[in-house]
Amino acid sequence: MRNRMKPVEPAPGQESVWDYPRPPRLEPTAERVIIALGGTVIAETTDAVRVLETSHPPVYYVPRAAFAAGALEPAAGSSFCEFKGVAGYLDVRGGDAVAAGAGWFYPQPSAGFEALVDLVAIYPAAMDYCEVDGERVRPQAGGFYGGWITDRVVGPFKGEPGTAGW
Repeated sequence: MRNRMKPVEPAPGQESVWDYPRPPRLEPTAERVIIALGGTVIAETTDAVRVLETSHPPVYYVPRAAFAAGALEPAAGSSFCEFKGVAGYLDVRGGDAVAAGAGWFYPQPSAGFEALVDLVAIYPAAMDYCEVDGERVRPQAGGFYGGWITDRVVGPFKGEPGTAGW
């Protein structure tokens, strides 16, 4: 598959996900991040962290304190990232809507990823919408990945059909 993958050349002001590192890099951002569910904004911040990893659109991690009271509830399950460690999951609530397991966090991140403590990532496909600096986010394809695609980043992106071998 890799032989058929051809990175898109970024235009001025864009980033290629193929220039992101592996292991991933953490990058604080002052971009305005808004998350809405159930017809209501459940989080808004200018203090997020982008996680940038080769072939993946950025995943935005938002401070827990930026979420509305009651928007995050513990959920069953966990997963393991070879870089960040063991993740726990959260049900996300907004208005009358509940997105089961749509948030995740690292209670004790691995060395080098300590900045993720008290931050939460959200699957944008499970929300009404997510925005970065006023632009609606397009969710990364596939049910496992939680990347936030904006016009700022170009791919191709892992998660599309035929990308499992990347």
